[in-house]
Amino acid sequence: MRLTFRAVSEDAPGPKWAGLFAAYRDAYVKWWSREGLSNRPTYLECRNALDHHMPELVPIYDQLCELAGGGDMEARFLSYYCPPRYLTGCSQAVWSGNEPLLVRNYDYDPKAVDAILLRTAWQGRQVIGTSDGLFGLVDGMNDAGLVVSLTFGGRRETGEGFGVPLILRYVLQTCTTVAEAREVLKRVPCHMSYNVTVLDKHRDFLTAYLAPDRPPLITHAAVATNHQERVEWKSHARFTATVERERFLLQRLTLHPETQEKFVRSFLKPPLYSLAFQHGFGTLYTAAYRPRRQTVELHWPGSTWTKSFDDFPEDSIAISYPIGFHGLV
Repeated sequence: MRLTFRAVSEDAPGPKWAGLFAAYRDAYVKWWSREGLSNRPTYLECRNALDHHMPELVPIYDQLCELAGGGDMEARFLSYYCPPRYLTGCSQAVWSGNEPLLVRNYDYDPKAVDAILLRTAWQGRQVIGTSDGLFGLVDGMNDAGLVVSLTFGGRRETGEGFGVPLILRYVLQTCTTVAEAREVLKRVPCHMSYNVTVLDKHRDFLTAYLAPDRPPLITHAAVATNHQERVEWKSHARFTATVERERFLLQRLTLHPETQEKFVRSFLKPPLYSLAFQHGFGTLYTAAYRPRRQTVELHWPGSTWTKSFDDFPEDSIAISYPIGFHGLV
């Protein structure tokens, strides 16, 4: 399978965003309603949840809803409130050297990804990140030098809360330090279990274990894969090799001090790099965020795509994935 990643830059919500949403709208709505509309919150419930938990995002939300056509389904989708269940794989780690560096693999289904690296300046805050639903982000960085990234937390429970990509967007729109992000992650409810790693330009970092059925746990873990304090979904853990990947990364951070470049390259090889695309968990890209330099690099075997706030050409890169491979590499 061949997937084209595009770089899109638009300071305020406008025609570029509207065009992208129009192109993806049917797929978004199909996913949002796949369990039946009665299982999704009403528009009023979605709007009230945003007003209560993320009021700073409401003006942006209103603009995006208008650009999306102003319909009920579009507005409910864009709220990210109590969405359908979704699972990702992913590995992420904060490098142990002096310069702040967060590296992550995003493991997901290539048929269900935006494949857009989006630069925005909504409400005056510049953000670069990998888009999810054109509002949320699965990883990203703001112009204050704050970086966030997510991995699935390895639990099946769901509850009332927001899809984690919108929580990442909210952190980057409203926070400038790890301390500020900590308070947001402690109070905004997440509808499934996810691990969120936050790093800033001073190399302060945390990993928050979010869950819908228990309080968030804020840790100083430098590594996150697909479980939290312990494995709770054993079949998923075996399939994704979450424990093996965690151990591998911890060893690289503690037993094998290495350069930034070597650390990044380790994400492009076993056991971190996955080709289990037929199961929806292949590695779509490796991202290296450098908040002090304010750059992000997307890596694939043989290719690198680099962007920054000062240098963000709107180009694209086509990547081929070996869909027929079975298992993890």
